[in-house]
Amino acid sequence: MNNIIFPYDELKLKQNKEINFGRPYQQCTISVMDTIADPDISFDEKGISNYYYYYKEQEKKGIFRGKEGEKKLSEMVSTIKSGSRGKKYDCILGLSGGVDSTYMAYLAKKLGLNPLLVHFDYGWNLETAVQNIERTVSSLGFDLYTYVVDWHQFKNLQRAYLKASVLDLDVPADHLIFAALAKVAAKHKIKYVLKGYNISTEAILPKTWNYNNKFDLVNLKNIYKQFGEGSINKVPKLGLWQRQYYNIFCQLIDFAPLNYIDYNKEEIKKFLNKEIGWVDYGGKHCENIFTRFYQGYILPVKFHIDKRKAHLSTLIFSGQITKEEAIKELSEPPYDLIQMQADKEYLAKKLEFSLEEFEKILTLPNRYHSEFGDEKQMESIVNSIRRVFRPIKKILK
Repeated sequence: MNNIIFPYDELKLKQNKEINFGRPYQQCTISVMDTIADPDISFDEKGISNYYYYYKEQEKKGIFRGKEGEKKLSEMVSTIKSGSRGKKYDCILGLSGGVDSTYMAYLAKKLGLNPLLVHFDYGWNLETAVQNIERTVSSLGFDLYTYVVDWHQFKNLQRAYLKASVLDLDVPADHLIFAALAKVAAKHKIKYVLKGYNISTEAILPKTWNYNNKFDLVNLKNIYKQFGEGSINKVPKLGLWQRQYYNIFCQLIDFAPLNYIDYNKEEIKKFLNKEIGWVDYGGKHCENIFTRFYQGYILPVKFHIDKRKAHLSTLIFSGQITKEEAIKELSEPPYDLIQMQADKEYLAKKLEFSLEEFEKILTLPNRYHSEFGDEKQMESIVNSIRRVFRPIKKILK
């Protein structure tokens, strides 16, 4: 189990023509973003990258601290409570067991809100994440709704994405998670959503690292039609038509209150551990085995993308770590190599690939999501429908 080949030395800071796309190597003087991470990165005369200025712009517009943050929180609570009178739940919150969603639940309790916690179980949870969820629910006393997806259909969807050899293997989970959240919110007539997103730790991410239309059902179905097997009629969906339905009839409103406080990730982890026994599973968005292997192995080895560069750079910009600390972390593999090999074998078995077949799939030529079509051709139709329903939406509001 200790024979995994992880060519991390090839991904370290080098003037490698293939990875650098022909550009001379350069790294941001403030952060660890560089020409390997993003071939379109730009620098000013001081060597500071465009990502620093983007972060500062987002920070100025979206982060509120002190009295200003307290005012924002108060206004949010007032809006949610006044708009949810007579309902059992005043808002909804997706709970993964990670630090952001867990603290979001804690903050909701502190603010006197009563959210319905929703956990999306798609078969890859780490036991640590499961225990974190149990401790959170037990400590805070909120109701938990666990949405268990049809494993057979979801497994086939993930297999299809792997066979398609596209970049964003998180699309199936991300699409279905938000579809399930919207579905549960509609069922319980909840209109307010608390999101764990925060600028201080998540502001920057190159657009080329994801498929940026996660809810593109046309793209998803076309990939599945070509590489999938059987039906996916039992999994929740959030395509263009579904989004219009939720927008017109449910009118979901998002809040991201972690942007209204001084959010320091390491301090929050220690706080949650002390308050509710929360345990750090290590790594960002690694509360499940599939995402851990995808971000820790598939992205850097197959696509030359090390997501830690963006995550660590955001923490540098927000003053939570130093550049030296980030460089030290990047000098090591994303996670333990023995665990990485165990994850590789586990994924292959659970997704019903032989290990040889799985390894062959991981070396297929990379393909673009755009090769499989998208929802753009439907947008003109939807825009016309929006104009018709706009008066109805105002009446409902």
